[in-house]
Amino acid sequence: MPVTFNNIILIFRMDSVKKYFNGEVTVVWQPKLCIHSAICFHGLPNVFNPKERPWIKIDGAATEQIIDQVKKCPSGALSFY
Repeated sequence: MPVTFNNIILIFRMDSVKKYFNGEVTVVWQPKLCIHSAICFHGLPNVFNPKERPWIKIDGAATEQIIDQVKKCPSGALSFY
């Protein structure tokens, strides 16, 4: 299903789950749950940037910063363990 974000068309395979690991934490992204609020991007753009691939750069910030930002995801599309 295509989604437009800042005039960029994003196409997601809706049944996929992506995992990103930095040696301390694993961030899980479930695109089928994502409502594209961009809270992650605006809060931590060095990690979450939908204009880049992969769009999550897990080494872009300290682990605690990433965890704090993931906790703010309103849809639960981002989680961690």
